[in-house]
Amino acid sequence: MSWMRKALLSVFHYPVKLLVKAHSIPVNVETELGIDKSKPIVYLLPNNSVTDQLALRMSTKALGLPSPTDTLTLAGREYSSTLFLRKTQPIFRSSVEDTGIEEVFTDLFHLHRDHENLDLQVVPVYVTWGRAPGRGNPGLSDLITEAAAPSWLRKLFIVLFLGRDNFINYSKAVSARAMSNQHGSDQSIAHKLVRVASTHFQRKRQSMTGPTLLERQELNNSVLGSDAVRRAIAEESRSKKVTHEKAKETAQSYITEIAADYREGLIRFGDRLLTRIWNKIYNGISVGHADRIRELAANGHEIIYVPCHRSHMDYLLLTYVIYHEGMVTPHIAAGINLNFWPVGKVFRRGGAFFLRRSFAGNKLYTAVFREYLELLFNKGYSVKYYPEGGRSRTGRLIPPKTGMLAMTIQAMLKGVNRPVSIVPVYIGYENVMEVKSYLNELKGSKKKKESNLQVFSAIRKLKNYGHGYVNFGEPIALNQFLESHVPNWRDCRDAEPEKKPAWLTPAVNELANNVMTRINRAAALNGMALASLCLLSSKRQTMSEAELKQAMGDFMDLFKAVPFSDDATIPDSSAEELLRDTLKLGRFDINEDDYGRLISPQPKSAVYLTYYRNNILHLFAIPGLIMASIFAKKGTTKSSIFQLIAALYPLLQKELFLHLTQDEALAHTDALITAMLDNGLLRQKDGELLPPDAHCKQFHSSWLLSRCMQETLQRYAVVLTILDKEKIISRSALERESKQVAERLSALYGLSSPEFYDKNVLSSFISALKDNHWLDSEKDGSLKYSEECEALRADVMDLIWPEMIQHLENVALNSAN
Repeated sequence: MSWMRKALLSVFHYPVKLLVKAHSIPVNVETELGIDKSKPIVYLLPNNSVTDQLALRMSTKALGLPSPTDTLTLAGREYSSTLFLRKTQPIFRSSVEDTGIEEVFTDLFHLHRDHENLDLQVVPVYVTWGRAPGRGNPGLSDLITEAAAPSWLRKLFIVLFLGRDNFINYSKAVSARAMSNQHGSDQSIAHKLVRVASTHFQRKRQSMTGPTLLERQELNNSVLGSDAVRRAIAEESRSKKVTHEKAKETAQSYITEIAADYREGLIRFGDRLLTRIWNKIYNGISVGHADRIRELAANGHEIIYVPCHRSHMDYLLLTYVIYHEGMVTPHIAAGINLNFWPVGKVFRRGGAFFLRRSFAGNKLYTAVFREYLELLFNKGYSVKYYPEGGRSRTGRLIPPKTGMLAMTIQAMLKGVNRPVSIVPVYIGYENVMEVKSYLNELKGSKKKKESNLQVFSAIRKLKNYGHGYVNFGEPIALNQFLESHVPNWRDCRDAEPEKKPAWLTPAVNELANNVMTRINRAAALNGMALASLCLLSSKRQTMSEAELKQAMGDFMDLFKAVPFSDDATIPDSSAEELLRDTLKLGRFDINEDDYGRLISPQPKSAVYLTYYRNNILHLFAIPGLIMASIFAKKGTTKSSIFQLIAALYPLLQKELFLHLTQDEALAHTDALITAMLDNGLLRQKDGELLPPDAHCKQFHSSWLLSRCMQETLQRYAVVLTILDKEKIISRSALERESKQVAERLSALYGLSSPEFYDKNVLSSFISALKDNHWLDSEKDGSLKYSEECEALRADVMDLIWPEMIQHLENVALNSAN
């Protein structure tokens, strides 16, 4: 390193330390990127910048990596630890000179050929200041927008204004040993490495800042000038007997109503504000599998995020996480109910675009919205929309609305240049701020319209909400999905643009189900959900602290031994730590006597705990059935459990969006039984599976597990019993009577779950019965009880509480009369 460089690094060290806050992406470079700290490392940066090098030094110090300002000694020769692709741009010239880097790499590869034990890691690092996308019409503000190779004068302004928004984005290490072993001369290999690195840095910039901002005039011209919108305008003019100009004005008003007005400055301000809010209301935000989205971006994919929808907080939390994972923030599909002043304006500038709850046959609005969505895809903007259509009021996934997914596929049919990947996202909270209003809505209260008063009230009530969880599920490559389900889908590109292909609806339904199962597959266990499941499964919703800690630990151990999926996450902390942090949330009553502390829900709040339990109930479906069968029969065989799972799993799979196939579910059942025997949750005697001995410390955990699916089984029993009494009944009557009987049983037994008698949940079960051919259909569409259904009912009735069977028989009989 030259004396001049050392002097500059010394001069700017303290100013940079004062002005710059370096954000490292990713934080765990060893696990995600395979960087070996024990091997020599040379950092490759796109620009020869002192401030970039100093910001990188701050990052490497925090991560425990070698300093980029140190001298690197290889085979007795000294090299700089940092290499640059380009020199700084001169103030009065537009051209940027290279740094002679090819000669350095040629020398390094030659050195590797002479020394077999040498293996240098080349780590590309993209350093960016701010995340502003380019503009079609540059302005004065572009002076502080990061360019490809800014001059030192421009860099001065960039550091002054954007120093707190510095991001150090590491890439996977490239082995110089592996490169030197390639065919070709050292010089040609060096040339190839530099060329690939240049392309790589361009993609990094694109993934972090996104495409050039869409100017309003370009947006209007693109949407209004499309063939589909022009046809819709003509149709609007004819059908409503208005002038062509009037119809065009209506289309323009729809664009104004829908389109986002993205402002990067608002995103940076929002980042600072949200960081303060998160630090106040959350103990932390856990992010899982973010490497997936970075890899997609690096490969040039169009990314569509499809998260579950628990809370209005989802809009902010997921965008915040994506921003801090080094990705460009997406354009977000938001309900038109959120477009009220001033929140709507803020959301719109944060990238939200608004859609109506129903398009109601409005062909012009539909055409404008589709064209806008297609324009976002073609311009390279990432997009986020919620497949459920609205927030879950019960904590479980809602059957998906398929409109946005259908429009996404239709956009592909018209031709999207880049590969498109759909990324399912699981979002979970230890506390949801709207949970009380959800309960009121489930009880029949009218949903309150969003307003400024609601916003201010929510802000005023902000408190400790525990931990937040964002897990990115396994992406769905849309091209590959269509290839496997509709091999000739590309042929539809030449067909009539307005004609919907016959395969579209079944393909979209399959895609929607795939999305939902992958969301649930990426579930996050947390303290609140586990504590809620345990307390609600206990007979009087009260447990000793020791019992609760034991059960939470046993369940975590079970899922560590037999994971629900590769994507599901389990807390790293012990059961004791997890329970301690959960109790700090202030959602439980804690009473103490001579024998220790007793934990129970706060008065009249047990019903709120069902929301958090339902977030993870699908993980316990198979373990719960296994244990329910063993406790109900006071012991059973493994083959009997397999028969029960084979019968009930297809119904649970549809209701709870479970990802395993029937064969995989049986194999998972076998693995769970083995783990339960190993962990003491089961015992085996003379080939029979039995509950643990009553004096065993795992007994209470097993008993809770046997009860966690009880409400689901009771709901099944309600529907099957009414079918048994009626024999033939219309679907609407079956849904109505099932709801009435379930409400009655809920009142008799004080069941805490509002979804126990929710019409949508009952309807989903009835659909599953039909889809799996448990029911026959009459010519008029009525449902007919069958012998197969009788066998299913017998299996279910064996598992529910005896006292419930008696009441169910009486209530159903009275209902039938």
